[in-house]
Amino acid sequence: MQIKSKLPQVGTTIFTVMSALAKEHNAINLSQGFPDFDCSPKLMELANKYINAGFNQYAPMTGTQALRERVAEIMETCYGAKYHPDSEITITAGATQAIYTAIAAFVKPGDEVIVIEPAYDCYVPAIEVNGGIAVYSQLNSENFSINWEDIKSKVNAKTKAIIINSPHNPSGSIISTKDLNELESIITGTDILVLSDEVYEHMVFDGNNHQSVALHKVLASQSIVVSSFGKTVHTTGWKIGYVAAPKEIMLEFRKVHQFLVFVVNHPLQLALADYLADPQNYLELKNFYQSKRDYFLKITSGSRLIPLKTSGTYFQLMSYKNISEEGDESLAVRLTKEKKLATIPLSVFYKEKKDNKLLRFCFAKKDETLEKAAEIIQKL
Repeated sequence: MQIKSKLPQVGTTIFTVMSALAKEHNAINLSQGFPDFDCSPKLMELANKYINAGFNQYAPMTGTQALRERVAEIMETCYGAKYHPDSEITITAGATQAIYTAIAAFVKPGDEVIVIEPAYDCYVPAIEVNGGIAVYSQLNSENFSINWEDIKSKVNAKTKAIIINSPHNPSGSIISTKDLNELESIITGTDILVLSDEVYEHMVFDGNNHQSVALHKVLASQSIVVSSFGKTVHTTGWKIGYVAAPKEIMLEFRKVHQFLVFVVNHPLQLALADYLADPQNYLELKNFYQSKRDYFLKITSGSRLIPLKTSGTYFQLMSYKNISEEGDESLAVRLTKEKKLATIPLSVFYKEKKDNKLLRFCFAKKDETLEKAAEIIQKL
């Protein structure tokens, strides 16, 4: 049998590759974005509570009432935005599933979706497997800000959606109110959707606030907000996220969601709803990760790696231009094998593999892990 691939250019993701390489060579893994510390004991107690209480069958397709109401509460607390828990919030099996579902629900063959590079790797395959066409715009190389004039030049009658991501993976940059005003001016009077990937929403540093599309009524009326509990409460393996969108958009989203996933883990939803009743369990996250960032920068200071500004997420970009002219993928593999330190090369976030001599480090790690990594970095 001859199989013609729908995604002939797609292989195994770099995150899987580098984590596997780190394991094979017993390297410190600062590549894939997950903590090496556990979630709150309280959260684990709540999970066990609901498992033992018998909540082990299907949850409602849209998510448990308790967790949808909690998400509505969080959206209002953080952004003053009102989303109805019954018709405008859906619990998903993580953010990647939410993004795929949104694209599958709205993108038809021939539709164009604007993708801003460097971009997380799940966007484009989801567009292409559904017959859409990815149209690329690149962030400014100096500060990873959005080039709105370039995006305006790419909008046409075929544009179905614009994907934005803030706080931004991999750069750690954040969008401003001015950015949202620019975006609003582009989509006003059109049928263009905004797919807003906000999974790092509670990790914004240096006194800044996260600028969600939910803060702007016009934007919110044409936007799908995607976020992730895994990032917020250190449970990436639970794969639970959520989507917030106006009723008419959510109706279409759920048509696909019900057949793609149907339901999400029942007892863990209930545990999250209880745990997040205390706002400090998400509002304090920015301070926690800012301390991690600052500590990582402190212990790597004086090395030949040059850190770029990180305003959000738990990733730090570093330039190695003072160390090597080697390509970033090649260097990342060599560092893992020879120096026992795994990172992610930035070029994999670009279609054309643009190589700026930058590596991405994840600092969502125990202090002792960061210290061991810093020892290696100081010797590069």
